[in-house]
Amino acid sequence: MPSKASMKLLLGGLAAALLAATAGLASAGPAGAAQSLRLQYKTSATGATADQVEPWFTVVNDGASAVPLSGVKIRYYFKADSAAQQYRFACSWAVVSCSTVTGTFGTVSPGTATADRYLEVGFTSGSLAPRASTGDLQLRFYRSDWQRITQSDDYSFSAARTTYADWDKVTVYQNGALAWGTAPAGGNPSPTPTVTPTVSPPPTGNAGVVFDDFNYANADDANITAHHWTVRTNSGGPGVPGASWPKNNISFPSIATGNQALQLKAVSDGTAAGTQQAEFLHQRKFLEGTYAARVKFSDAPLSGPDGDNIVETFFTITPLNADLDPDYSEQDFEYLPNGGWGEQGNIMYTTSWETYRNDPWLAVNVHNEVRASYDGWHDLVLQVSGGKIRYYIDGALFAEHGDIYYPETVQSVNFNLWFISGGLVGSSTQRTYVQQVDWFFHAKNEVVSPSQVVDRVNGYRASSTRWVDTVPGS
Repeated sequence: MPSKASMKLLLGGLAAALLAATAGLASAGPAGAAQSLRLQYKTSATGATADQVEPWFTVVNDGASAVPLSGVKIRYYFKADSAAQQYRFACSWAVVSCSTVTGTFGTVSPGTATADRYLEVGFTSGSLAPRASTGDLQLRFYRSDWQRITQSDDYSFSAARTTYADWDKVTVYQNGALAWGTAPAGGNPSPTPTVTPTVSPPPTGNAGVVFDDFNYANADDANITAHHWTVRTNSGGPGVPGASWPKNNISFPSIATGNQALQLKAVSDGTAAGTQQAEFLHQRKFLEGTYAARVKFSDAPLSGPDGDNIVETFFTITPLNADLDPDYSEQDFEYLPNGGWGEQGNIMYTTSWETYRNDPWLAVNVHNEVRASYDGWHDLVLQVSGGKIRYYIDGALFAEHGDIYYPETVQSVNFNLWFISGGLVGSSTQRTYVQQVDWFFHAKNEVVSPSQVVDRVNGYRASSTRWVDTVPGS
């Protein structure tokens, strides 16, 4: 699984950005006196060229009435690198939730020397209260061929805007009427209405099940291989460069319920040679359907000093065969009890990946997060069906992704426990972290609700079924 440090470092300035977003900054004045909406802009990519254009917005309602966000459109104007060039949009993070944010591209006609395209950002739901702000809309777009974009000649771009301030070269429309900003010539036609995209229907009919309650003696149990699991022992990422992945970091202890659980152990003395991580993975044969696991996350180590940036996971993945491999995919539950990637405290991420490149780093993904403790046992459910990826934690919908992030090729199922490079506390005292997994379940080509997953798992256990696998191999 790739490191996400470069992508998530941008979240490090979140607190300052939110303060700026909600502050009563001076307004340049809306386009019309009767209008109440105002836009502030900044960019986190200030170069003349960039891998991705990163316009970040916050919309402020200066009026006395709430504004339905479904009627609000934002337009960012730019000059395409070529007439045939195609672009893709992504929402990295949003206070209002990326699941409610849309992005489409249009043409400015007639074009100008600085604008012949625009990115139109909309919302599927939500309401903006009087004297309130949307908070951060951390957005980005990039070329479909992954080449660098020249943005220095773009109408709406400003390299000097590294903190939020009013910006009238991005327009805001409310119910089709211009509410803020000045568009380039040809850029003022009414925005398109929000359209719910049509997706293919979900697959129907169960095509196999995998269930495992991890009833194994130890990491050398022959049934692990027979059941198509692998205990990782090879070197490499993610995590601390030079760390090892010993087989004995995987075990199967009894837990309070009387069942056995998969246990992953990670230890460190603050050095690469003294750092051990753990991973347990299933063969590649999973694509559409429902994935679920009951996982115990830990906020503190079993022993030793606390504070290391450690990642506790349940995820699916397709290997990256080359930089920006279009067949790559990944869907992650990642819990960081001590922060990391610019975060300072507990945070849960769910991330869906289209692809990535290691050098220079380019991440093409979308994620949601909640800053809270998830210490203890949790039911994690991932549904991949009908062009949508849905993440649930303890029965509640946590995130929904789709579009280019929907997986195209078969994936493996993985659990790993690893330390973020550069995130070890400054102590030579050995510390030990663990993550446990009570069971794993997958229903191929079937959407199973979180409550139904628990019912089926309980049914297997009631009949003393420890393992079943009727999903064909890839």
